[in-house]
Amino acid sequence: MTPAFIWPAYFFAVGAAIGSFLNVVIYRLPRGESVVRPGSHCYACNQPIRWYHNMPIISYFLLRGKCASCGAPFSPRYMFVELLTGILFAACLIRFGLNAPAFVYMLLCAALVAVFFIDLDHFLIPDVITLPGIAVGFGCALFVLPLSMTDAALGFVAGFGIFFLLAVAVPGGMGGGDIKLMGMLGLFLGLKAVLITIFLGSFIGAAIGLIGKLFFGKGSKIPFGPYLVAGALAALFFEREIIDTYLRLVLPK
Repeated sequence: MTPAFIWPAYFFAVGAAIGSFLNVVIYRLPRGESVVRPGSHCYACNQPIRWYHNMPIISYFLLRGKCASCGAPFSPRYMFVELLTGILFAACLIRFGLNAPAFVYMLLCAALVAVFFIDLDHFLIPDVITLPGIAVGFGCALFVLPLSMTDAALGFVAGFGIFFLLAVAVPGGMGGGDIKLMGMLGLFLGLKAVLITIFLGSFIGAAIGLIGKLFFGKGSKIPFGPYLVAGALAALFFEREIIDTYLRLVLPK
């Protein structure tokens, strides 16, 4: 009998390896560089990173966060992205089981990790992630995911439509990347989850902006995409719990 922790541990390791590739995507994609060539290398000394120095999470601690060739420090974010992606992959398995929808949600989580950090750094959500994501989301909603095509279509209309109307009503207040991201999320998550995403993303953004005003005298300079990603992940894993909590609050017995 296979121990219960084996599959989550396996997918954590797979996710960490995917996270290592996402670090390359996050750095190179906004700069218009290939994510395939050249291979991983130190950006200080330009020396290739050998495979045994490029093991997800482990190598960061073994090398004490420094390049093995020149000793230049690596950002702890590299390790954090690998750790986060590993946790999300394991969480997909635990939440949805060993099935096709879980693999789709792992793919979605990987895309969202890339979106989070690219938008955080560059105030940009690349079309090369969201536009194929919309196509993949449509196909997965039609053939794989446990939601009806009607629910997915309504999710797309709500996510894309609400943000498009906001962009029209307040020019410059909403970027095109956010609009396409929400359309993609609507197809993967459905109507209720995409509405939760919008609510939580707006709430988190407002809360962080208020904290910045109160304690630092200035609002948040973080783009909206990371807040939407946080809301989407919460909706993906805790949609039912969030709805039940909301109903208990607004419809007390």
